[in-house]
Amino acid sequence: MLNVQDARIGVVGLGYVGLPLAVAFGRHLPTVGFDLDARRVEQLVAGYDSTREVDADELASAAQLRLTAQAAALSACNVFVLAVPTPVDRHKRPDLTALRAACVLAGERLQAGGVVIIESTVYPGATEEVCVPLLEQHAGLRLNQDFFVGYSPERINPGDPEHRLETIVKVTAGSTPAAADFVDALYRLVTRAGTHKAGSIRVAEAAKVIENTQRDLNIALVNELALICNRLEIDTMEVLEAAATKWNFLPFRPGLVGGHCVGVDPYYLTYKAQELGHHPEVILAGRRINDTMGRYIATQVCRLMSRAHLPLCDARVLVLGLAFKENCPDLRNSAVVDLIRALQEWGVAVDVYDPWVDPHEAQREYAIRPVSEPAAACYDATVVAVAHAEFVQLGATGIRALGKAGGVLYDVKHILPRSAVDGRL
Repeated sequence: MLNVQDARIGVVGLGYVGLPLAVAFGRHLPTVGFDLDARRVEQLVAGYDSTREVDADELASAAQLRLTAQAAALSACNVFVLAVPTPVDRHKRPDLTALRAACVLAGERLQAGGVVIIESTVYPGATEEVCVPLLEQHAGLRLNQDFFVGYSPERINPGDPEHRLETIVKVTAGSTPAAADFVDALYRLVTRAGTHKAGSIRVAEAAKVIENTQRDLNIALVNELALICNRLEIDTMEVLEAAATKWNFLPFRPGLVGGHCVGVDPYYLTYKAQELGHHPEVILAGRRINDTMGRYIATQVCRLMSRAHLPLCDARVLVLGLAFKENCPDLRNSAVVDLIRALQEWGVAVDVYDPWVDPHEAQREYAIRPVSEPAAACYDATVVAVAHAEFVQLGATGIRALGKAGGVLYDVKHILPRSAVDGRL
């Protein structure tokens, strides 16, 4: 088994997860950060991170880090950390395409005694059932005889300056007790908050997906509460604030659920459950509720416009925010897109404004071209979809100024007083 001080690390994938890892490891050990996107690598070498997770000074602090788009540079590594996206496909099934490709890439360069650690979110069992066979095939080596694997699920929270790699407890696991010790010691180098060594890789895999499944279900509960409160003609937030006076009430809020974790991870768990013959009713029910919230909000906005005698034909609606959450540029699996598409189905023209996102990425991923600046007094309705600091700073008066006199203002994120808006969840 390798000693930590002898590790030469290759991080495959330099996105929201891989880049902070590569920088952290590169402060302690020889590290190669690899990404297929040559333009991304060029920007990072120049000190610019488009995800805004790592600044130029942090990049410069990783003295032993080499960033590259050349896979050959990984040949000198004896530890491979795979941090590639694992989304779901259009049928909500796990899409392991990028992870499979990363396993082939690592396997072709894996030498005897090496270690491969998976960071990507997977269903319980995927490391051993999907990754190991590919590694064995392309390396020509045998697991736990010639090489070892580990699993340490990512817990990156984009746009959160408090909960970062160094400040969160890292779950670790390995294919043998010695491998588990090695993986745990490796991550203790870069996490001030410490580690939690799980009893097996499957336990660590399951822990990752249940973390976000729990959050998804809690949000689904308050989303359903919002649907009920709307029918009762009472304000959801007033109900939640009153209930929150009880000591053990959990302070979840209704809203759109997207992103790379909460809107995706439950499907990894339900996929495996169904493969084993169990139909996960509660988890899928929560997913169904959260997946329909964009369409529900669009319907509410259009009803408010109709009540205000604003014809939907030729109406213009401004949606503030496209990222999946506030104060970050991350567009992955943004549920705001569902809202926009549903509004367009009503026949209204939709403009989108988000000062955080890359407009070229929005065009490439969703065929949505955000406006560079919304025109004042142009819109029949304005929807606050993301709680960016810029929108909070504008306040109700500033946001109202973007709409026409008598236009509708709908607040998805509850950043404005109830009395200042025409509708909210």
